[in-house]
Amino acid sequence: MKRIYADSHPPLLNPRDVDFLLYEWLDVAALCDRPRYREHSIESFESVLDLAADIAIKRFAPHFKTADAQEPSVNPDGTITTLPEMKEALSAVGAAGLLAGEFDHDIDGYQLPYVVSRAAFAWLQAANISTASYLGLTIGNAHLLAAFGDKEQIDTWVRPMLDGRYLGTMCLSEPHAGSSLANITTRAVRQDDGTYRVTGTKMWISGGDHEMSDNIVHLVLAKTPGGPPGVKGISLFIVPKYLVDEAGRPSTRNSVVLVGLNHKMGNRGTTNALLNFGDESITPDGRDGAVGYLVGDEFDGLRQMFHMMNEARIGVGLAATAQGYTGYLQALSYARTRLQGRTLARGRESVDETPIISHPDVRRMLLAQKSYVEGALALGLYCGRLIDETLSAPTDADRNDARLLLELLTPIAKSWPSQWCVEANSLAIQVHGGYGYTRDYNVEQLYRDNRLNSIHEGTHGIHALDLLGRKVLVDGGRGLPLLLDKIRHTTNQASALGDPLDQWASTLATAAWRIKRTTGMLWKDGDPGSALPNATVYIEAIGHVVIAWIWLEQCLAAHGKTGDFYDGKRIAAQYFFRYELPKTTAQFDLLDSGDRTTTDLDESWF
Repeated sequence: MKRIYADSHPPLLNPRDVDFLLYEWLDVAALCDRPRYREHSIESFESVLDLAADIAIKRFAPHFKTADAQEPSVNPDGTITTLPEMKEALSAVGAAGLLAGEFDHDIDGYQLPYVVSRAAFAWLQAANISTASYLGLTIGNAHLLAAFGDKEQIDTWVRPMLDGRYLGTMCLSEPHAGSSLANITTRAVRQDDGTYRVTGTKMWISGGDHEMSDNIVHLVLAKTPGGPPGVKGISLFIVPKYLVDEAGRPSTRNSVVLVGLNHKMGNRGTTNALLNFGDESITPDGRDGAVGYLVGDEFDGLRQMFHMMNEARIGVGLAATAQGYTGYLQALSYARTRLQGRTLARGRESVDETPIISHPDVRRMLLAQKSYVEGALALGLYCGRLIDETLSAPTDADRNDARLLLELLTPIAKSWPSQWCVEANSLAIQVHGGYGYTRDYNVEQLYRDNRLNSIHEGTHGIHALDLLGRKVLVDGGRGLPLLLDKIRHTTNQASALGDPLDQWASTLATAAWRIKRTTGMLWKDGDPGSALPNATVYIEAIGHVVIAWIWLEQCLAAHGKTGDFYDGKRIAAQYFFRYELPKTTAQFDLLDSGDRTTTDLDESWF
């Protein structure tokens, strides 16, 4: 296999680990036997992965720090200046066909397995998340329109996005509403020609405006007159930056106006915009409002947008993972070369300094990072494999089970990496010591960039409420038992393989039993007021149990195999089972107690 980038500086991902997860654990080669993927082979998968890694190293990584130092800026005429290297990198991905990877053949996609496409995209996310974010949003936008748009919409908007000529966004939040979409006030009024005129303001729009593509396809949530209140009245509209002529070419400027850019602590190369739809300075065809095109039916907008949001949540989790992963590799490289101190065994009399990787506390920090980032990458790719199951599994039952399990795991796959891979970045800074928080090394920027992911696509607390308040109850509560059955199957296999796998299996089985018991106790009265106050503790506990399961799965795939790589897998699993999984005991105890510290207090006590 070609992808050997040990000499690349800085290191991005470990290609050996990616190959292990794809081929030795998830067995993606078996997907080639299914009709949807029969045109592919390991060779075609490797070609895509090699191409993505090459573009990441040559096109994305070189402007990682420059994009942070030279943020996009607004010119007097309202246009935005971005680094030329960013546009070149985006164009390279489009020209390589990577945006079309997992899309259907009938819209010029390659029907690549989703898990392989996500693994390829992780290279770009590790190299430069600011630039990669434009592409992640575009892919999610195109997936939504491919699922719910009509043929004309797909031909007009999706195909140019897959070519890399157009880029896409999602426009949900408003300045007053934040995450509370029921309170949005953007309006869309139907016109005689079937289009809509959209007016309102959208906030926190990543990739919301720039000059790096021929067009920007905004997907906008809005309410139409006479619709039901709250989220039931939300519809979804395509509102492009430029309207297109009869030949499909961008022509007239639509009434989408940049009000200003938000300045973030990290991910600074991605424009984050406040947009005004229906600004009076631009009146297409002499009428007020931005021209919008309804996607599907009125009042179905939130359900449609969740298609993109759920995909984006897994994407955010993988982005957090990729940033944590490259930070870990850079800390590891630094620890192997930085000479400081003497080993405990050699004593004070020794005058020879040793690489800091010899010190137990540095090893602890590196092992923690390895356990977090390799566990998170495995979880993210497992979710990608589940998407492939929903598309290609041989029976309806298999496809439905994969969908249910994916729904349950999505909030975990987003929130756990967004919490613990940021911690990995923090530890990477610590390994670097005083150099870690200087700009001489990348780890301080990786931390700042990654910190945004716990807010992107829903905060940690929102996903906790989603998991405990919705996902464990959906479809009659069948998703959680499905997950516990998967864990039980893994522990049964591991129990027969002797020490230490049998010990880890026993520990994991106990933790899984506590998930079942605690969930039942929280919902015993059917009262959300009693069940949900400590939802964040719940998602953190379950997240750790899921990652422990993922680690035991990796150990099964590595069982009986020798060499440094496999020994590294086993020691990282050992760290997680001994240092991390025991934390869940106290969390489950707190949840079982029904503690109301956060609810039974007076606001004046703060």
